[in-house]
Parts: sequence; C-alpha cells; structure tokens
Amino acid sequence: MELQGNGFVIRGWKKGDEVSLQKNANNPSVSRFLLNRFPSPYTMEAAIHWVNNLVDQDPLVNFAITIDDQVVGGIGLELREDVYRKTALLGYWLSEELWGKGIVTEAVKLMTQYAFDHLDIIRLQAGVLDKNPASMRVLEKAGYTKEGVLRNAAIKRGDIMDEHVYAILK
Repeated sequence: MELQGNGFVIRGWKKGDEVSLQKNANNPSVSRFLLNRFPSPYTMEAAIHWVNNLVDQDPLVNFAITIDDQVVGGIGLELREDVYRKTALLGYWLSEELWGKGIVTEAVKLMTQYAFDHLDIIRLQAGVLDKNPASMRVLEKAGYTKEGVLRNAAIKRGDIMDEHVYAILK
C-alpha cells in the first residue's frame, strides 16, 4: 500500500529501511516534542526493532515517509479500544532538513483520507505540546480543529507543557 505525495511516498515499513530511519530519526530536534517512546539518541538497534515490529502489521496503520525509497519520516495511527474504539490517535515526524516544505501537512491529509476510507473509525485526534507551534499549524492546514488545551499535561526533557488537542471527524 502506497500513498503518493508531491515528491514523497507514504508506504509500509520494509526490511532495508533501518539505515535511513536511524540516520534521519537520530536528531534531538526531531524527538524534541515526540513521546519518550521515540528513542533519543535513535540507535541502529532501535531502528532494527522498529522495522521488525512493523513489517507485517495488520491492520496497516504505521507508515514510512520516503523520498527515493529512503525513510525521511514516519506517520501513523494508534488504534484505541473500548469506548474509544472509533477514535485513532495520529502522530508523525520528519527529518529536520525537510521541515517547512509542506511535506507533513500533505502527509497528514493523505493519512487522514486513508484512515477514514480503510479503517472503522470516525475521528482522528492529535496532541501537540505547547512549544511546538509548527505542528499546530500543520494540523490546522490539514483541516483539524483545536478542541482544547490540557494544562500541564506533559513533561518532556524536564519541561512541563500544555497539550493542545486537535481532531477531525469523518
């Protein structure tokens, strides 16, 4: 499964992605506002583990963002359960060298359409830490609406931050 963007492709993970994944993910600026489960430093062992866990995923909910078949980022959904089973959480990252080029905004739009077309969900939701206004703009440009701010909801690298909650409905 591939989603074609303007100069990039969103596709499932495959063996061989480890080197470009590790190279582009191993940047403190990239991990600065991501969950702590995104390793920093991003080691080759972490890249191997990630790819191995996602090569045969079903359903397909986590993707590599690639240029010339090299991993330059990632975008994915976290499916939820119980009363939240119709809502998925969206997350993404991109190599710092490619920031500001509209890639993530387009990737979010493509992923949103994919999710609503292929998964049994009615809502996508994303949380953005308050010191990351660029990610807030990405979501707004992709059609997401800010629904609220969870005050002092997260701590990252010793900083207590608010989480801005964005969502889009099917």
